[in-house]
Amino acid sequence: MSTQQIKLPITGMTCAACEKNVNRALTKADGVSEVQVNLATENAFVTYDSTVTKPASLIERVEKYGYGVATASVELPITGMTCAACEKNVNRALSKTSGVLDVAVNLATEKAKVTYIRGAVRRSDLVSAVEKYGYGVIDTSQADDIDDAERAAREAEQQKQWDLVLFGALFTIPLFIVSMGRHLFMSFLPPIFMADWWIIVFAILATPVQFRLGYQYTVGAYKSLRNGTANMDVLVALGSWAAYLYSVVILLGLLFGFSDVVGTGDYFESAAVILTLITLGKWLEARAKGRTSEAIKKLMGLTPDTATILEDGKEKDIPLSEVALGDRLVVRPGERVPVDAIVIEGRSSIDESMLTGESMPVNKKVSDGVIGGTVNKQGRLIIEATRVGGETALAQIIRLVENAQLSKAPIQRVADQVSGIFVPIVLVLATLTFVGWFFVGNVGFTQAMLNAISVLVIACPCALGLATPTAIMVGTGRGAEMGILFKDSTALEQVHKLSTIVFDKTGTITQGEPTVTDIVTADAVEESDLLMLAASAEQGSEHPLGQAIVTVAIERNLALKNLDAFEAISGRGIQATVDNRQVLVGSPRFIREQGFDLDTHHATIHNLQARARTAVVVASDDTVLGIIGIADAIKPTSKTAIADLQALGIQTMMLTGDNQQTAEAIANEAGISEVVAEVLPEDKAEKVKSLQATNNKVSMVGDGINDAPALAQADVGFAIGTGTDIAMEASDVTLVSGDLRAVVRAIALSKVTMRTIYQNLFWAFIYNIILIPVAMMGLLVPMFAAAAMAFSSVFVVTNSLRLRTSSLPLAKDSSQDIVQSSRAASSAPAA
Repeated sequence: MSTQQIKLPITGMTCAACEKNVNRALTKADGVSEVQVNLATENAFVTYDSTVTKPASLIERVEKYGYGVATASVELPITGMTCAACEKNVNRALSKTSGVLDVAVNLATEKAKVTYIRGAVRRSDLVSAVEKYGYGVIDTSQADDIDDAERAAREAEQQKQWDLVLFGALFTIPLFIVSMGRHLFMSFLPPIFMADWWIIVFAILATPVQFRLGYQYTVGAYKSLRNGTANMDVLVALGSWAAYLYSVVILLGLLFGFSDVVGTGDYFESAAVILTLITLGKWLEARAKGRTSEAIKKLMGLTPDTATILEDGKEKDIPLSEVALGDRLVVRPGERVPVDAIVIEGRSSIDESMLTGESMPVNKKVSDGVIGGTVNKQGRLIIEATRVGGETALAQIIRLVENAQLSKAPIQRVADQVSGIFVPIVLVLATLTFVGWFFVGNVGFTQAMLNAISVLVIACPCALGLATPTAIMVGTGRGAEMGILFKDSTALEQVHKLSTIVFDKTGTITQGEPTVTDIVTADAVEESDLLMLAASAEQGSEHPLGQAIVTVAIERNLALKNLDAFEAISGRGIQATVDNRQVLVGSPRFIREQGFDLDTHHATIHNLQARARTAVVVASDDTVLGIIGIADAIKPTSKTAIADLQALGIQTMMLTGDNQQTAEAIANEAGISEVVAEVLPEDKAEKVKSLQATNNKVSMVGDGINDAPALAQADVGFAIGTGTDIAMEASDVTLVSGDLRAVVRAIALSKVTMRTIYQNLFWAFIYNIILIPVAMMGLLVPMFAAAAMAFSSVFVVTNSLRLRTSSLPLAKDSSQDIVQSSRAASSAPAA
């Protein structure tokens, strides 16, 4: 029995009854011996048996009774991790800390995300736990910018490894040249080069390398073994020290006259080369890993350091951190928008490509929203801040991408299971190699030892640990650059498996707002006159259809007339006086009720309604001037995107709450043959579930609150970024731009990322499966084994980096290219 006490900060308690409910919830939990709940402090003190129950189970009990427990998360930048065993060690260290609920450690990002109970654990406790296991945490407490502090620490570590490489090369290169020259050219060298005293020179050259470069591996091995685990440092330290200490014994034998017992062949150069090459590989790996997060760095670099605030008509530059909600800011041409805001003065075009992947600038006018980090291309804008700091869209995107990169994909479980037992198995194989060659092979101590050293230094747990997370990092980063945000790595892995994609209509396939699609005039009536008169009358209307007419008139630069009188007839239309003319705008039924004959316009009205248009009739005085067709038009790219999905063999379907006639008209225009209309929100989720029951991998694409249940039910939910926060929260993937071609690009990205992961895992496994037996057979020289080991993990990271430049089209490219890229990714060989 292991008794512990924990303080749970309870949320949601309002009275003494709540206090009793929480007490009852915790008292009934298995392993709990004592509970004290305090309503005033909103805390519960629980004494429990940690072998029977865990804090997460206690929290679950509290939540089941309708209350909550305040939790928090912290991200720790870890130093000293070299392989998957290190990742497990850090995870174990943090998970054992009292008050910690969840830990996610990523070898590629070298970060640990810890979720803990507020007040139950401090950051210093987490740092101490990590350091106890022999690793470090970068101190960012005194830094003004945490990211800058971490970047500086990582760069300092890279510089340290490079300095060690240069130091090692200074001694190792001459040592290697002379030592190997004696072996290869002994028949051609003068006798002086073959003298026994050269071993003293070799010892002098190898010793600084062994102690300076070998120090980090030796210390890492000691700390790992002290905690009952084994990592890559154990293999490197054992291999290099075995070669070095054996050579020291040979040196002592020559100096003190017992070389006939121990032999005369030293391996100082093997020890030095092993350490220098592996340190070189460590430096190259660190550099390559740094490049895997370049997409995040680009996003972080989008926001300017300062903003220009407008106060009392005067402009003043202030730090970005001082911008508050409601501040009025000036954005000049060529400058980046500092925060999320709405335009209150000016017109311009904004380059949103870094956030949405769309190459064409977007026109902005008064009342339009702008996103922090985007670039003002043309006119001067005055904007009003609506979201600042961590609430901006860019900050949320960065947070979402970082969380995705910290998460583990299901495919990584296999590598993790192997990595957990990898080093102990290698140690056993190295021991068997020595015993087999020495006792069975009768090759003598020296050769048996060398074969065992080769086994130690050829084995590479790093490649296994880095195979999946590096590809996930680059893939999610590449997605962010294209406006595709994956909530976690599981979503990235699942997208390419989809067989059915279900689309919502409004705001997903369509624009989400009414627009004028048709203008049909009566004889002798100019289109511009009809539109001008209707828009002038609708100036006083708040109805979306009326606003659509006004918008198109403004876009065409029509001069609107003065509105003298206005009256809205709910659900039917309006009547107004414009420039002393009586104007009626409304439904055909409303216009008929006012005494107008629409028989000659019947065919036009019927045609518009058959195409899912709302027919708005415009009449003035005693004459019908024409009919305006208004519809929620499909997005220009929807038809292309759906055709491309069908070309990939994916079934498409539309699911909407609209009436059957409108739904079928939109579906026909978009190219979707299967339509389910007049569906309630809860029924959408049931429809997705029924599709899943037939072994389909189903995705839902939507943008509204009513889509959230279906998005959550789907195997992969795509939320349109222009939609609601609830939809994005329920989804697995967010498409920032709202362009459905991003679904096709997401599938292509998923396929090429998974192909890279398969290649990495194939290389990591096949490398170890083939070369460890080769080393056991005595066919590998230790220094060549060290070179192969050093560059194996570099290969894996470099292969992942190819994702950054792989032929994956952006929005500006043709959809056919996207489809071809996706097909190529799915049909490419594994390695």
